[in-house]
Amino acid sequence: MSKPACILLSQDDNVAVTTVAIEAGHILPGGAPAATKIDPGHKVAVRAIRQGEPVVKYAQAIGRATIDIAAGEHVHSHNLAFDEDRLSVSGLAQPEAATTADKTRTFMGYRRADGRAATRNYIGIIASVNCSTTVCRAIADAANRTILPHYEGIDGFVPIVHDQGCGMSSTGDGMRTLHRTIAGYTRHVNFGGVLMVGLGCEVNQLTLYGQSGTGASKRHFNIQDAGGSRRAVENALSILKEIAAEVGTMRREPISVSEIIVGLQCGGSDGLSGITANPALGVAVDILAGAGGTAILSETSEIYGAEHLLRSRAVNEEVAVKLDGLISWWEAYVAQHGASLDNNPSPGNKKGGLTTILEKSLGAVAKGGRSPLTAVYNYAERVTEHGLVFMDTPGYDPVSATGQVAGGANVIAFTTGRGSCFGSRPVPSIKLTSNTALYQSMEEDMDIDCGVIATGDATVSGLGRDIFDLIIETASGQKTKSELFGYGDNEFVPWHLGATL
Repeated sequence: MSKPACILLSQDDNVAVTTVAIEAGHILPGGAPAATKIDPGHKVAVRAIRQGEPVVKYAQAIGRATIDIAAGEHVHSHNLAFDEDRLSVSGLAQPEAATTADKTRTFMGYRRADGRAATRNYIGIIASVNCSTTVCRAIADAANRTILPHYEGIDGFVPIVHDQGCGMSSTGDGMRTLHRTIAGYTRHVNFGGVLMVGLGCEVNQLTLYGQSGTGASKRHFNIQDAGGSRRAVENALSILKEIAAEVGTMRREPISVSEIIVGLQCGGSDGLSGITANPALGVAVDILAGAGGTAILSETSEIYGAEHLLRSRAVNEEVAVKLDGLISWWEAYVAQHGASLDNNPSPGNKKGGLTTILEKSLGAVAKGGRSPLTAVYNYAERVTEHGLVFMDTPGYDPVSATGQVAGGANVIAFTTGRGSCFGSRPVPSIKLTSNTALYQSMEEDMDIDCGVIATGDATVSGLGRDIFDLIIETASGQKTKSELFGYGDNEFVPWHLGATL
């Protein structure tokens, strides 16, 4: 099979994307020779683009030419700049169809007493404030050493710690967001039991979480009441033994795939992310949504420039208007800090071939497939609708994934083109690479190589089905590469809003 050196994504595009490094003179789609050597994932003009004209990729504008660009020239930051262009949405492509067999598939999960479905069976030790983080880590470490070996049915004791909870207003967006996020973790289905630990004098008091301090699976106490750090650890181990005795007997059982909730993430994207890994994940999302499951698309600052594509798929005007409101809020938010949403692409993104936020966003939304958009949620808000939904989060991966997990995601699917390493316990994280070179260099961290799409060795649809299968296998207990290494104890990062006092 011939390996394509560059790809023209749409006949409407005036740039193609290289899949391998090409030399000067290489004949491009349309017949023009490359004017210079161009690295993988980068753009090359397939026809002349005059200064001020839109540069078009994915049949959408990704910015405007800052100088005249001849056919065959490299197109990047030196001759392409961000602009507010949005091209009209033509006929909507149909989502990948879920078959009858897809709709009847099951995964092996844990059925909780309240009816929800879990993909893991952890016990959480959650800090109410930064002052109790060291003690929470000590508790988790001791519990994993002394209690876990006695319970095969428990995946581990997880410290959920952070740098907030005091030095902040007791009212306002900051406190509301922190409370909503931590509350989401206290009730997360992958935690069979939870112990919350506070210091005692913080703004974020344990009493705000509605726990009485009794009951086998949910408990809490303050370090000051326990008599100090060492005694707090001893007290915690006594409580955790009781919780473990209750949840350690749980066993997996067949559960419909309609109860899988996947959080969609991308980090360290490159020029191939929107061509390989993201659309392949989008196919898996379409199948899952068609089978009654749920996928959470997020990172509002990284759909900017492509929000009109999501809006066109909203199931009703209420959903569309709520999405519009998020975009307006973000425009005002970054302006307050003298920034632009086009500041989002990182140096790594640009080295990998991405130039503007419009280009990055058009590739990022491909993770959501082509299914209708059924709901829009605030950060860390509990997700209740099925199908493709959107949650407002920043583009910073740990903050974004934290919101998705708080909202109920029980699997994370994370695409990368540069090599982001990530985990988000208590939820397993699947890593998908956009290019084969990355997969080969970091195979110990990556679960699927989507670069085979660029080389012509696989199709987007075919690999999407492989990803759907891996989501089910992961939900059933198969460990991901990030789980095997031990990622996930440091990636709880609630969105920090409001003043530090």
